[in-house]
Amino acid sequence: MDLQLNGKRALVTGSSSGLGEAIAARLAAEGAKVVVHGRNKARAEGVAQKIRDAGGEAAVAVGDLGADDSAQAVVDQALGAFGGLDIVINNAGGFEAGDWDSATPERWAQVYDQNVISMVRVIRGTLESVKSNGWGRFIQLGSAVGSAPFAGVPDYNVTKAANINMTVSLSKTLAGTGVTSNTVSPGPIRTPALEQFFADFAKGMGLEGSFEEIERPITEAAFGHQPTKRVGRPEEIADAVAFIASPLADYINGANLRVDGGHVPAVN
Repeated sequence: MDLQLNGKRALVTGSSSGLGEAIAARLAAEGAKVVVHGRNKARAEGVAQKIRDAGGEAAVAVGDLGADDSAQAVVDQALGAFGGLDIVINNAGGFEAGDWDSATPERWAQVYDQNVISMVRVIRGTLESVKSNGWGRFIQLGSAVGSAPFAGVPDYNVTKAANINMTVSLSKTLAGTGVTSNTVSPGPIRTPALEQFFADFAKGMGLEGSFEEIERPITEAAFGHQPTKRVGRPEEIADAVAFIASPLADYINGANLRVDGGHVPAVN
C-alpha cells in the first residue's frame, strides 16, 4: 500500500532510540523526510545515518525539550532542516518506577513536564508551520495506562491520560485547517526495559529460556486479560503511526488508537 508520504517533512521527537527510532525509520521508508531528535547528538546522527544508508532522507535536531529555550532550539532546527514541517510525532517522554508512597509532589510535577509540557512546547513551536501547508498531522504517543492505569507509576498514568485529552482539544482547535491531531496508545512493547522486567518476572516464577520462550507465560501472568498473549513490537506501533500520518487517514481526527493487543479491557 502506498501511504502517499513521499516528500512529507516529519519531526519525530525522542527518535534516537527505541520506539521513536522505529517510527522514524518507517516514515523514511515511505518516502518522508525525517528529522531525528534526541539529546545525544551521536545517537541521533547514528539513527539518521541508518535512514540514509537505507536510501531515505534524514536530518538531526539535538536538544532537551524540558525547558522553553532548549525546546525552541529543537523546533528551530527541525523547521530549518527541510524548510518546514508537515508531520509532528510527539514521542519523547519517560518515567521512573514508583508508587503512591515514593512519587512525591515534586516528582509528579517533573513527570508532567517531561511527558505533557514537553509536547506542548513542540506543538506551540511548530503549529503555524504545519497549519500554513493546509494539510498536516500532529500525533501524540500515549499509552494503554492512559485508559487503564496501573496501581504503580500513578504520576506517569496521569500524563498519558493528559496526552489523550490534549490531542482532542488540539483537533478541535485545528478544525477546518486540514491538519489532524490523534493519539496512538501502545500497550506493553518489547523494549530493553520490558525484556529485563520479563527476565526478572521469570526468575520469580522459576522459568528459564529465551524471551520468545517465556513471552507467553509471562504475558499471561503479568497481563492476564490480554487476549493476544504476547507483547507488541516497536515496528507494529510504527506501522500504525505511519498510517495515521498519511493522507489515507484524513478522516481520522481526535482519536485515540490503541495498539495494545487488547490489553485495555474496555470498549473505548
